[in-house]
Amino acid sequence: MGENGKHLISSNVDFFSKKVTLYFHSLSQTMKYQYFAIYKPYGMLSQFTEEAEGQITLKHLGYPFPKDVYPVGRLDADSEGLLILTNDNELKTRLLNPGDGHEKTYWVQLDNDITPEAIGTLAQGVEIKVNKKPYVTRKAKVQKLLLPPVLPERNPPVRFRKEIPTSWISITLNEGKNRQVRLMTAKVGFPTLRLVRVKMGKAELGTMQPGEVREISGSVL
Repeated sequence: MGENGKHLISSNVDFFSKKVTLYFHSLSQTMKYQYFAIYKPYGMLSQFTEEAEGQITLKHLGYPFPKDVYPVGRLDADSEGLLILTNDNELKTRLLNPGDGHEKTYWVQLDNDITPEAIGTLAQGVEIKVNKKPYVTRKAKVQKLLLPPVLPERNPPVRFRKEIPTSWISITLNEGKNRQVRLMTAKVGFPTLRLVRVKMGKAELGTMQPGEVREISGSVL
């Protein structure tokens, strides 16, 4: 085959070697990402480290999370529900980018019986304070739940006042300001008593119980 033949064989081997290397690099990139859904209980911080002695954090779930896995966003200690953890930083950025419009749905128990007018105001957007500055929330999907949703009992339970009723709404946002839902419902005169996130993108809380951890596929996010 001569020198040309040797050159051709060498080129083919190099090309094949590069394809194999790229394939396994791509495969390793895909395989290294992990995704977890948890039902964050009431009173737990959305982080692994304590800010003060005695605080309950994600480490108290007792689950062997990989060391490079962290929450996507957060839920306040006094909120519950779906929290996603992953080591996929690109996904984190995408889910937290307000411009991408990823939706998050919450079931919210309110003090008193919310009115249709208040629901309409929440849906259109209300002015709240963000970093001590006025901010008008984006339009939201809001509806009153005719029956209380089926959820695990909260520990401690929501305060009960016989003379004042409560009501439940479902609210879907495509943004996530600090304590936004609580600020919004207070603005229209119906303070939040209990807040449970039930959906992030296509991932749903479903029948999970407080403290439960499930490994999920990144395709549902």
